[in-house]
Amino acid sequence: MAISEIELRKEKKILKKVQELLDETLSSLGEDVYQDEENLIEFKKMMWEDANSFDDAEMSQVMAATSQEAERALQKQNYFKKLCQIKNKPYFASIVFKDEIDNSIHNIYMSLTYLKDDHLNNILYDWRSPICSLFYDYETGPCEYIAPGGVFKGELKRKRQYKIEENKLVGVFDNSLNINDEILQEVLATESSEKMKNVVNTIQQEQNKVIRNLEDNNLIVQGIAGSGKTTVALHRIAFLLYRLERLNSNNILIFSPNNIFTEYISDVLPSLGEANTLQTTFNDYLSFFLKEYKDVETFSDFVARYYTYKEENPELVKYKQSDEIITDMDNYLNDYIENAMFIESFVENEINKINKDEINEMLHYKYDRLPLFERVDEIAKKLSYTFYKGSGKKNATFRKLLKEHANFKHDYKEIYKNFFLSKYSKMKLSETEIKSFINKKTINYEDALLFTYMKGTLEGFKYEGNIRQVVIDEAQDYNRLQYIIISKIFRKADFTILGDINQNINPYYSYKSLENLKDLFKGETKYLELLKTYRSSPEIIEYTNKILNLNHVNAIRRNNNKPVLFRKNISNLKESFIKDITTLQKNYKSTAIITKDFKEAEKLYKLLGDNLDISLVDANTKTFKKDLIIIPAYVAKGLEFDSVIIYNDRNNSYRGNERNLLYVACTRCQHELYIYN
Repeated sequence: MAISEIELRKEKKILKKVQELLDETLSSLGEDVYQDEENLIEFKKMMWEDANSFDDAEMSQVMAATSQEAERALQKQNYFKKLCQIKNKPYFASIVFKDEIDNSIHNIYMSLTYLKDDHLNNILYDWRSPICSLFYDYETGPCEYIAPGGVFKGELKRKRQYKIEENKLVGVFDNSLNINDEILQEVLATESSEKMKNVVNTIQQEQNKVIRNLEDNNLIVQGIAGSGKTTVALHRIAFLLYRLERLNSNNILIFSPNNIFTEYISDVLPSLGEANTLQTTFNDYLSFFLKEYKDVETFSDFVARYYTYKEENPELVKYKQSDEIITDMDNYLNDYIENAMFIESFVENEINKINKDEINEMLHYKYDRLPLFERVDEIAKKLSYTFYKGSGKKNATFRKLLKEHANFKHDYKEIYKNFFLSKYSKMKLSETEIKSFINKKTINYEDALLFTYMKGTLEGFKYEGNIRQVVIDEAQDYNRLQYIIISKIFRKADFTILGDINQNINPYYSYKSLENLKDLFKGETKYLELLKTYRSSPEIIEYTNKILNLNHVNAIRRNNNKPVLFRKNISNLKESFIKDITTLQKNYKSTAIITKDFKEAEKLYKLLGDNLDISLVDANTKTFKKDLIIIPAYVAKGLEFDSVIIYNDRNNSYRGNERNLLYVACTRCQHELYIYN
């Protein structure tokens, strides 16, 4: 609802005052930042010239003081950058809150950061501050928010949103929490950009519950396609960086589905005034851990094997991906460890006799808390310490002797092979069959997971104690074993897990509910759902619902009166594509042709590449322009486009058990969807 002329004039005056204060603060702070840098440079120069004049105690004191000063200088620099970021758009919303205790009125202007006047009164509030949660959680009327001082109750008198461009007030709207408010619909109607943007001005109530949750250690979020799962995850990271003490971007790790996705989300945190966190893919971790193989098959190539019908033994792959094999592998490894022993005594250096009973006692009792091969290392250290007066110089010698006199070998490929030959494996395979997937330069994805779990169990997983928060996107594509591995690596971290069981593209593994993961994590774990979709038009949602027989999807975007169009029995495929693409490019910024697999994508690229400025994208692509691309469905996950053309060859159509892949492809579209079949 637009405001009155009187109110508009008031708002223009407020904006002018905020701009003046912002300019003054930037000028003053800029001088401080410059002076801090000069002082630090001067101090380092002095330290270099006079280092010999300080004793150790004085040097420690000086270094500690310098470290604190450098930290304060860095904080000033970061704040200065944030103020520069909001200079042309100081705030995006405001609320009027009446406190029920003293009836005081608080006029709160919300921004990406805070701004204080000379009397240290808040002029702008960071959107992450406790009182600002009222804007996202309540309609006008009774309300409350939780702050470090307790629960504060009162009345929300007004909610207002602003459109400010280049320091000019373009629009002001009063609104309730009505999901169809003008600002939200305007944002939804805009064309998609090259990269994901922040949405601080349109966060919705259900999303805010995920973003601001501090009560639970771990969150598992089931969100339908287009519900903003990734956006919510990134805003949650920004919120945690603001609220949790001593948490910085280097303490947070995001598991992304692929490199394309990592690049796509790379602007969100910087636009919120925070540094990007550490990011990786599960394949990166596997490649790092499995030194026994030259390379690890990617998840995209793994699913492509199925969707292109190249997998010769899908039942074996299904077993390797199952929960059942975890129990089988545990039983096998427990038996392997229990029967591990040193089979004979030996002499080192013709003098030092090592008794097998004593070292077996160490193996199975003294060091039984450690993984098997780590126990061998500890026994070697103990023997070196005992026989060489506390020296560790003979560690390697004793380690070598211990391995020579043991009935177990540090040969992971052999151990893995023997699992499939053992009584514990449900699949009975010949040695030839087993060697076909073990003796490869590039290990299959399904084997890499099991091999990693086996290796980690026997020698220990490298503990990443620096990581305090882990975010996993596209959670439905990780099987239970992956979560077990991740929880062992990041033992002290809290987790935010986001996914959609309807978008599962792993043909061998699926969840009835992501809530089934709750028992895997330490501490309080909460399951939440995001049930509204903001991406696609109602016409597209109606079509995609039919693919999976869904009816619970709540479309927020207004109708655009663009029905889903079907192209069948096409006489000239190239001509039809060029005509449709030309039409779509006149109306939209980004268009994606989404194929079932990469082979089809390559074929289309050859057909259209000479006539159109088009990009071919695969799982290894790191950067691309979204204007016009061809991309396989299993690589397009997490991305969105203004218009989408779904294509599959008549000889390679989506089968009944491949509906999830088709659903993923179609739900990438915002405005206009064409189906070539």
